[in-house]
Amino acid sequence: MSRIAHRFAQRRAEQRKALVTYVTGGDPHPEATVPIMHRLVGAGADIIEVGMPFSDPMADGPVIQSACDRALENGTGLAGVLEMVRAFRRTDNDTPVVLMGYLNPIEQIGYQSFARDAAAAGVDGVLTVDLPPEEGSEFVAALTAHDLDPIWLIAPTTRMERVNAICDQARGFVYYVSLKGVTGAGTLDIDDVGSHVDTIREATQTPVGVGFGVRSGDDAARLGQVADAVVVGTAIVSRIAENVGDDAAIGDAVHAITQELRQGLDSPLVESAP
Repeated sequence: MSRIAHRFAQRRAEQRKALVTYVTGGDPHPEATVPIMHRLVGAGADIIEVGMPFSDPMADGPVIQSACDRALENGTGLAGVLEMVRAFRRTDNDTPVVLMGYLNPIEQIGYQSFARDAAAAGVDGVLTVDLPPEEGSEFVAALTAHDLDPIWLIAPTTRMERVNAICDQARGFVYYVSLKGVTGAGTLDIDDVGSHVDTIREATQTPVGVGFGVRSGDDAARLGQVADAVVVGTAIVSRIAENVGDDAAIGDAVHAITQELRQGLDSPLVESAP
């Protein structure tokens, strides 16, 4: 059983939902990432997504685009991100780590080399935003050969036949994008999200995580009613951006927002009286 599957099994046994948190590797500088990862875990994160910085992150809003820019300006590339995961693993061998990003840096070193190096560093899953599942068989084969979970996005506009095809390949969890548009955009319609999640569950027993648009503990609590996991990126990365130049303040801000999200997920949602 992979670390990701084990973590979801733990939360399911506890009747709790998983919190998946995102940071861009190397933001705001390479030495900051591993301490931030540990602060995330200390505040209640179950799974950490580490973004592989890319010059044209087309699915990301301005907050994460700026994070990629800061990381690239400080020389962070894919090899540097893998070294960060390796360093994290020296003191945390339990928390699942997922790499999230775009295909170009991976293609530069080749699928097999990437999968081998990622597994050796302690990565558990990989999500590539711009690789269509229909074209991903070679990449998926490389990942599964090294016991890495391929994680796929499903959008609100995804047709059911494509949902089925994606779910056939997915391991770890399926990432449902709750909003049309880029990360950090829009407001959540929980009823609509719940309907789509129910449809995905008809196609798979793999846990379903929901992300895009989660800004607060209240958002996390409401999404936790319909999803197996809540995925949060922009709300965390924005706290980093607000405190660039002060690593201690970054750690405290990341801890505070993650703790708020964790408490929201773990608290029963109280409906207002009519």
